[in-house]
Amino acid sequence: MNPTSFFAHHGIVENPFGAEEARHDPVYERLVFKPECAHPEFDKVIGTLDHPHAAIVFGEKGAGKTALRLLIGRKIGEHNREKQKKRVLLVPYDDMNPVLDLVARHRGGPGADALMKGFRLPDHQDAMLGIAVTRFLDGLLGTAGDEEGAALPADARDRLRRLPREQRVELAVLASLYDRPRGGNLPGRWQEVRRRLKLGWRLPFSASKVGAIIATVAAAGLFIAARWVKPQGLPTWTSLAAGIAAAVAGLLWIVWLWRHGRLWNLVRKIRAEAPAVDRTAPQLRAMLRQLAPRDRANQPWPQPGGDGTNARYELTRKFVELLRAFDHAGMIVLIDRIDEPTLVAGRPERMRALVWPLFESKFLQQEGVGIKMLLPIELRYLVHREGADFFQEARLDKQSVVDRLAWSGATLYDLCTARMRACHREKESRISLSDLFAEDVGREALVNALAQMAQPRDAFKLLYSAIREHCQRVGEEEQEYRVPRFVLDAVRKEQAQRVSELQRGLAPG
Repeated sequence: MNPTSFFAHHGIVENPFGAEEARHDPVYERLVFKPECAHPEFDKVIGTLDHPHAAIVFGEKGAGKTALRLLIGRKIGEHNREKQKKRVLLVPYDDMNPVLDLVARHRGGPGADALMKGFRLPDHQDAMLGIAVTRFLDGLLGTAGDEEGAALPADARDRLRRLPREQRVELAVLASLYDRPRGGNLPGRWQEVRRRLKLGWRLPFSASKVGAIIATVAAAGLFIAARWVKPQGLPTWTSLAAGIAAAVAGLLWIVWLWRHGRLWNLVRKIRAEAPAVDRTAPQLRAMLRQLAPRDRANQPWPQPGGDGTNARYELTRKFVELLRAFDHAGMIVLIDRIDEPTLVAGRPERMRALVWPLFESKFLQQEGVGIKMLLPIELRYLVHREGADFFQEARLDKQSVVDRLAWSGATLYDLCTARMRACHREKESRISLSDLFAEDVGREALVNALAQMAQPRDAFKLLYSAIREHCQRVGEEEQEYRVPRFVLDAVRKEQAQRVSELQRGLAPG
């Protein structure tokens, strides 16, 4: 017998226990809103979307962190459709390879360990703002699908025109620093953003430079004429005019050099302070030059010196105020897959160096920003080894912390039953997990076996291994379609050993 015929006998047309990754699990896609498929701590993690807040979750591989992230995303989409005056912008910060590559390239490739130790909170903030601003502008310009752009009101363009000039300038500043259009057409996108913001037309060249060139040419012409043309053929004031033109040219060149130097100095400081801002120096200069000097003045540009995070806090505050002008309560940043970047390679000490800067109370408690961190269990052990100073700065007592994303045997039993029903040929089937096992097994024995697994992925492996083992022991003609107790007990011991070794780092998974 094979598992397919075993499932078919029970009316199950798809393997309900074959999932390894929630992102690629079609069964989970159909069950995502089922109450029995959500972890009991889900409500604590998501909180009230009208008032985004921070949450920190620790869990083993396979405990359901990715499923939790997907469910949060679905809930935000549902919330945005139901409460259009209190929308929430979803910022998925689950791929850190791009920001790590940018910072590594900026620092000349010092090595993974050195890079991790030097990774700062501002680098994270720049990466998050890059995702948030891009999604907002995608929604505003209509250049992405609903899941990739912000869900903005139907009259978003009219609201943009009615914004005070100060806020339109702030949006231009955010776009110049953080917008990352797909396809890489940054100049075209920037021009479209400026056109929509109506900040005034700017010459494609510097007026002071053009004036300096004209004055220089005039002065040179007058000097040549005064020296080589016969004096009686020229007015007596020619030499005086040449001197005045030269003085004007010199003054204009000084003005141009001063403005040019100030702009390049600003670009240089931004590039030095914000390696995670994906801009070359010429790109940044070309964009900032199209903002009037009065608009560039007093903006919170990221620059070295002082508290480097202050600029990002101010930029984030301005962005949240812009979101509120478009019926948003704020934004939720979902941090996941910390262990997956190439430079991290699953090493706990590198994960620690990457995540610890995020444990700052001021960052986690920003108004209108909900930071949801889904972290590997290895970091939980490292957190508990920290001293009083760490906890005083992080103030984890103020965050919604799930110390371990563990599942009870009863919740796993309900989850597995729900998956079986989702895979049944009859939509209203009342089949349960115990129907796959012999009468001497019973619900309690299954609950106890699943409790030893403690998480969905291992629970699925236990059940599928028991079914497969049973199928290997019987033939098709025997028609024995219920797993006996001795098979479940043998597989349970084997899987419990594997889970134990996995937790101690002695097995791959």
